[in-house]
Amino acid sequence: MTLTVEKSLDWDVFVDRFWDRGPVLYKGVGSGPFAEAEVFESAVLGTLPPHPLAVPRNVQLLVERRQQTQPRDCLPKRSDRSFDGYERRMAERLEGQRYALVVHLFHAFSHPLWERAQRFYAGLWERVGRPAHSAGSTMFHGSYEHSPVGVHQDRFATFMFCVRGTKRMRFWDERPWTEPVHTVLDYRPYLDSSFVAEVEPGDLLYWPSRYHHVGESAGDEPATSVNVGIPRREHRPYYEIKDLLRGTRPRATAPLFTPDAGPDGQLSGELPTALGDALDAFAHCLDEDRFTDRATALALRVETAGGFWPTEPPAKPRPLDDDTPVRACAPLLAAPGEGARRYAANGNVSSGTAGLEAAEVLGRLDAGEVVRVGDLPAHRRAEVRHLLQELESFRAVIRLDPR
Repeated sequence: MTLTVEKSLDWDVFVDRFWDRGPVLYKGVGSGPFAEAEVFESAVLGTLPPHPLAVPRNVQLLVERRQQTQPRDCLPKRSDRSFDGYERRMAERLEGQRYALVVHLFHAFSHPLWERAQRFYAGLWERVGRPAHSAGSTMFHGSYEHSPVGVHQDRFATFMFCVRGTKRMRFWDERPWTEPVHTVLDYRPYLDSSFVAEVEPGDLLYWPSRYHHVGESAGDEPATSVNVGIPRREHRPYYEIKDLLRGTRPRATAPLFTPDAGPDGQLSGELPTALGDALDAFAHCLDEDRFTDRATALALRVETAGGFWPTEPPAKPRPLDDDTPVRACAPLLAAPGEGARRYAANGNVSSGTAGLEAAEVLGRLDAGEVVRVGDLPAHRRAEVRHLLQELESFRAVIRLDPR
């Protein structure tokens, strides 16, 4: 098979010819989904360790082919100022050894980066539907020989945008090996049946989920790309339930182990305490009112996240005085129903409900009007002020100059 190369991206043509059908490389996408400065900023924020000797759970760092369990000053820092600075520091730190930095949930660490991505992919969602289970994003950076996992197949259809350097992707339109394994690190015996795509800065490469693939370095210099994966097959209920229960933490009152069998070789008929605690916690979540509230909140988050959820967590709310005008800078969405309802914007949901009078103010904001707390009757100000402060923390309203 040969790779199709296109000079311009038209979503109608893409969906008709390539979506779920075959790979295509778009050269020099004019207004791409990611900008280098925003990618570096997100790389810094997305790799902040929980403490100096730990690697965040969303981060993989490899030197040569060795997984690093301690970052040891090998993650991007704001003091690097750019990928140029980071690469210089890594070249000195590793004395020329190849390395790979992989950051998952990449869009969730930078609101400007998320905003650019959701604007770019909105045209695709209009034609194929927004993912029921949100699209994921991953940054790959480094001079690694090939993808750490080797040749593999994903459950995602993937868009790879090259930010800097040159990336090479190698593909097989069917699994090239017969052994009962999911990935292969040494794929030299299968090179003849593969085809490649050379992806340069500003290029966008797409491939469907059925293709086996591996990323390779096109030279000795580090390269950077951001992949957007759109779920197309496998385990959808599992991931949706996982999203629904995200953040639940059963209260553990016992060690997480199963007691040994008795003298007769039989296990106790009682559920171990730790598992009983977990079952009670999930039963608590499945209470009809709590489950409805949790499912509604998840639907609001996904609906307002532009296909990419979770988004960056809210900022710290700031006090808002009576005289400062505010206006909306993102769509506001209310939960269905009558009466007091929760509101969402940019993938975040209000902590409380808005009554009818507050909802009227939000309707004015959503229509493009400017609002001042001081213009409202005194009895409405506290509720609306709190809601506006929270929406500002969602990056959904902005303050204007009172003058």
